[in-house]
Amino acid sequence: MPQSEAMAGDPTSQLRDAVVSLAHRDYDVREFSLGAARIVRRAVGFDGVCVLTFDPATLLPTGEVVENGLPAAATARMAEIEVGATDFNKFSALAREPSNTARLSQATGGELDRSLRHREVRQPHGLGDELRAALVSDSTTWGAMTLLRGEDSAAFTADDAAVVSALSAQIAEGLRRATVRAALAGSGEQSDAPGLVVLQGNEIALTNSVADGLLAELLDGAPSGAKIPAVVAAVAGRARATAFGAALTDARARVRTPAGRWLLVHGSTVGDGPETRTVVVLEQARTPELAPLIAAAYGFTERERLVTEMVAQGFNTNAIAERLYLSPWTVQDHLKAIFEKAGVRTRGELVARIFFEHYAPRLAEAARG
Repeated sequence: MPQSEAMAGDPTSQLRDAVVSLAHRDYDVREFSLGAARIVRRAVGFDGVCVLTFDPATLLPTGEVVENGLPAAATARMAEIEVGATDFNKFSALAREPSNTARLSQATGGELDRSLRHREVRQPHGLGDELRAALVSDSTTWGAMTLLRGEDSAAFTADDAAVVSALSAQIAEGLRRATVRAALAGSGEQSDAPGLVVLQGNEIALTNSVADGLLAELLDGAPSGAKIPAVVAAVAGRARATAFGAALTDARARVRTPAGRWLLVHGSTVGDGPETRTVVVLEQARTPELAPLIAAAYGFTERERLVTEMVAQGFNTNAIAERLYLSPWTVQDHLKAIFEKAGVRTRGELVARIFFEHYAPRLAEAARG
């Protein structure tokens, strides 16, 4: 039976404060995720935990932090079910729910085997109930948390779900802040050549030399035995689902490797029937692909993002107002909010931080060469 670490009467407000405090520390995604899990454990007992990071534009998983969870070999099938099959409590659905949280036992009426991922992946590894939460901050989904219980443990309760739901926004904000820190961190020397990965089902059939290096980089720090990075499995699954008409969204995601490199990962399929293969391309994320992610990480609204992009293109206040059908005073209000969120004082500082600061180490390296 999993045990929580909460002292009697520990209110949810104290747990929220603890998560907020954690989010303001200089932690990376892994450190924050495990710290947040420890805080949740004060009120909700669990046997294992998995925290996923998402590309907020496509809701594809880009990485995972696992403690006492499924083995790395299960990642590809779990990703395939998540993005291309019908199942209970999928993260894309939870992101649209008011509570953003759900229990598998409740959704299946206590018959966990009704769930495809439980029958095929979870139950064979001794798992029982799960409590899932989409981590949403300001209408943007940054990741997900899954709490796991063994097959011999009691199911999660409605009170357990209420606690996780109450903390989910603060945990999402912590992931967002960790993404900002990662996005503004320096990256090392990078190559413009794309990596090519060809998969037959969930197995890698062919790679080029660039892909070999990038796959190893993505797998750095992954659970022992992992052969396919989570983001590659997710993009490949989305590409197959799109080809078979089960999904209508892009098979693409942006991800930062442990070495600090930002990649754009996108996929498509070739062939038909059982001979269908999935091609995944890994390439350096250019400014147009990366800038929206960083802008979203600062919590910009859609209007603020558009204003920011126009500032980067050199438009003045009146020109921005004309193109967005706003008054110049409204544009100035947007700029004030943007400056506050990004922690800058001028347009030049804004453009440098959002669009160019990420590339400064690379440019400096090139200049020294």
